[in-house]
Amino acid sequence: MYLKWGFSAALLAVVVGIYLLPSPIDPEPFMFDKPPPLVGPLAINRRIHQGKRLFYGQLKGPESFTSDHEGNLYTGTVDGKLWQIRGEHLQLITQMGKNVSGCGIPEYEPVCGRPHGVRLDSNGYLIVADSYFGLFRVHPQTGEKEHLISNKEGVDGIPFKFLNGLALSQNGTIFFTDSSSKWGRRHHKYEVLETNHCGRLICYDIVKKEAKTLLEDLYMANGLALSPEEDYLLIAETSIARILRYWLSGSKVGIKEVFVDNLPGYPDNIRISSMGTYRVGLTTTRFPGFFPPFLDAIAPYPALKRFIVKVTPLAAYSFLLKKHGLFLEVNQNGEIVDSFHDPDGSVTWAISDVYEHQGQLYLGNTDLPFLVVLTRERK
Repeated sequence: MYLKWGFSAALLAVVVGIYLLPSPIDPEPFMFDKPPPLVGPLAINRRIHQGKRLFYGQLKGPESFTSDHEGNLYTGTVDGKLWQIRGEHLQLITQMGKNVSGCGIPEYEPVCGRPHGVRLDSNGYLIVADSYFGLFRVHPQTGEKEHLISNKEGVDGIPFKFLNGLALSQNGTIFFTDSSSKWGRRHHKYEVLETNHCGRLICYDIVKKEAKTLLEDLYMANGLALSPEEDYLLIAETSIARILRYWLSGSKVGIKEVFVDNLPGYPDNIRISSMGTYRVGLTTTRFPGFFPPFLDAIAPYPALKRFIVKVTPLAAYSFLLKKHGLFLEVNQNGEIVDSFHDPDGSVTWAISDVYEHQGQLYLGNTDLPFLVVLTRERK
């Protein structure tokens, strides 16, 4: 009996001691709606199983894609490298930071860099949003880099912490997101767990070399997509499973509104398709079931989240999330009209980008050691 009491007292002391330790995060409560049912256009299928993996072990985390008029693809990886993909061949363009032996692991990301958004401008240069170093213009053949604006400079007196999404207008304006003014890319799980609103939408005038904030207080601002007429911009708010629409012209100019809410996962990049729909890659799913999704369940309880973070290493959260590959097609009214699934994650999961190129869909990801190509279905 005394042994049992002693064990209980010791356990209680450990729990209290952990509770009193300072937490690295300062979360806010958030209440998610119940995830949408997986019926109709969201019904589970195996369409991603038709895809194939390319460059296994050579590309880790090909996050985002763009292409040139010759058909070459470009992407950036978690080791800070920017690549050209010419058919079945890879060509290194440049290293965004320093090329050291530790590149590719989270601790070295601030040294090596992490290119996220990658787009080709009208002059044939690559515009790159590097999470740690800022916004660049890069020559796609020589790799020569021009620093447009650094993270240290930031905007409105606030440095950038986590540059992420990117979109270019026809007139050369660069739109990009700073996912957080608090957490860097390698700590993005803290950003999600906090459910804070430290993200911003920023535009950069490449002629005047000036940046200004368009929106602030966003929930992990991530991927961007301009409408075909460039009258509005879509912005993924990853941590709350939502996409916003921000009007750039017309009677609603400057107004922010919800475009689609309560997505079945956490949105990353948004890309326009040849059919005029938007394809949305989901980094993680949040499916309905007997128990609510893990992140949904803990979202309303800041004290619980503080405690969990103190006892759980960052790398462990991935094991709590279902490996189910999923991307969506959303129409111009914000309605989900189609979905592509990989329910067992046998081809891919954690989809960051869905880029249509020459009749194929290139599926990006944040950390997996390959990219996936899927032949686009004809409708």
